[in-house]
Amino acid sequence: QVQLVESGGGLVQAGGSLRLSCTASGQTFSTRTMGWFRQAPGKDREFVAAIRWVDRNTYYADSVKDRFTISRDNAKNTVALQMNSLKSEDTSVYFCAAAPQYRVKSPNSTEMYDSWGQGTQVTVSS
Repeated sequence: QVQLVESGGGLVQAGGSLRLSCTASGQTFSTRTMGWFRQAPGKDREFVAAIRWVDRNTYYADSVKDRFTISRDNAKNTVALQMNSLKSEDTSVYFCAAAPQYRVKSPNSTEMYDSWGQGTQVTVSS
């Protein structure tokens, strides 16, 4: 497992943008698929986006496709989520997640990941 620390959440008006960042500890970041999930009060944690370590292929939930972009910088052990055209329904706590080394299957499943950050609140006002 790795330790993950998110940053960049906050309050933004609908239509605005935010950039979340997640920094991982250790030396194995480059061989881990990374994901972003979110959880609203009273709801299950849901997949937002993921980026595979092996080919940098990206995956998105339909609800955020064409608005959010996930990227990674292996030299800095960071993964970012650029969120544009934010909507009130994007309001949630956002979590960064890391999969075990060399895993590539099911990047949209919470069961794929074994390390989680503490979460960062994103609030979109309408």
